[in-house]
Amino acid sequence: MQHDGLSPLKSPLITGLAPDGKRVDPLKAKVDALNARYRHHSATDVMAAALRDPQAGKLALVSSFGAESVVLLHMAAIVDRNIPVLFVDTEMLFTETLVYQQELAERLHLTNVQVIRASDASIAAEDNDDTLHQRDTDACCSLRKTRPLQKALRGYDGWITGRKRFQSGTRAALEFFEVEDFTGRIKVNPLAHWAPEDVQAYMIENRLPRHPLVAQGYPSIGCAPCTSKVADGEDPRSGRWRGQNKEECGIHFENGKMVRSGEKA
Repeated sequence: MQHDGLSPLKSPLITGLAPDGKRVDPLKAKVDALNARYRHHSATDVMAAALRDPQAGKLALVSSFGAESVVLLHMAAIVDRNIPVLFVDTEMLFTETLVYQQELAERLHLTNVQVIRASDASIAAEDNDDTLHQRDTDACCSLRKTRPLQKALRGYDGWITGRKRFQSGTRAALEFFEVEDFTGRIKVNPLAHWAPEDVQAYMIENRLPRHPLVAQGYPSIGCAPCTSKVADGEDPRSGRWRGQNKEECGIHFENGKMVRSGEKA
């Protein structure tokens, strides 16, 4: 039987029983069934399925409005311009990122962009002079990004990310749908199978505006104090936390732990 890729998922695994009668984790069964159904679908089909299939649950799209964010945002806007878009403003971002966020939201007619920030009380208690990033970058990311995002995600069953297999060895087997073990949420990765040239081609074909800092030598863009220009031939993420044993901000969980170091991703 053929599927249109958009209708509700129906699978005996959702009952919590495997074909051999043994009980399985319902959430993992749901994710396995979603991956089986959409395995050969395109990124746009997966995005549409995530937003329309009841089995995917209530989702938000998390975006940094960084160098490649426009692809995922455009893809989501085609399906549902009212999708909740969570944008974490660490209050240490480049001015260009803040302007780009506003301009892009207007251009794509995104009507539900939610700006997430750490509370004033938390900032006052842990970083009242804005120098925490100089002493402990992990603590700064946790305060200004990871914890505010996890709090904002509490009302959702899962979230949509822009992660891709080519970004690191640890993501080489990344699926469209996965379980975030520690939080019990579903993560959707519509661009999981895309190559770098696919990202660039999509931007060109759809005439999407690029982050202004990309042309200035910033292929990966985070907070201003912890992002530097990248020279020709360098890894695109080499400008993030340059000279430090840190390569992730900590918003993703793997095996119950925040991902903060390892391969560039």
